[in-house]
Amino acid sequence: MDAELFRRSRTEIAPGAVHVPDWLDADQQRRLLEACRDWARPPAGLRTVRTPGGGTMTSRQVCLGWHWYPYGYAHTVVDGDGAPVKPFPEWLGELGGRAVRDTLGEPEAVYDIALINFYDADARMGMHRDSDEKSDAPVVSLSLGDTCVFRFGNTESRTRPYTDVELRSGDLFVFGGASRPAYHGVPRVHAGTAPSALGLTGRLNITLRVSGFEGG
Repeated sequence: MDAELFRRSRTEIAPGAVHVPDWLDADQQRRLLEACRDWARPPAGLRTVRTPGGGTMTSRQVCLGWHWYPYGYAHTVVDGDGAPVKPFPEWLGELGGRAVRDTLGEPEAVYDIALINFYDADARMGMHRDSDEKSDAPVVSLSLGDTCVFRFGNTESRTRPYTDVELRSGDLFVFGGASRPAYHGVPRVHAGTAPSALGLTGRLNITLRVSGFEGG
């Protein structure tokens, strides 16, 4: 939105879960989008994720550093073209470390995984935990493009209580500590809300994690 009555402000959604609006400026968003477009190209590019029950996720995904598939990690795209996963760039890890420092004030962890999800207008993400890593370092989430409703829940179940947060292009959301195992999802994307200057139709979510794996 170009004009609002009240400026959006940093909010602690739950202990260890912080939303920072407009954390990435317009130039940073454009640079990150161009990087995502490069990463999305094959080999080991953007793919549709198939669940063990035979269904498919409505968002599409590309991974860096380690390849995620339900429910584990591999060095190659085992559920796709079989190519080696693309490397995780040092600059992206530095961005993740700065995000944690800016929100939680914690020492910077060594980020080595990125899961990049692309949502079109009809895509959703069900309530889930990020629990396939061996590290409990905070999860860093960056948004580009269309605004979404991000549902941040509790640590016990996929049901209430939860808080719906509007995430716009450039927003940062970090969750760690007591909130690290919280369920979360994306029940809605508001099509056509991306900044026109960005040149993106749809939504990209860049999620950074620390694997805790040996021999990476």
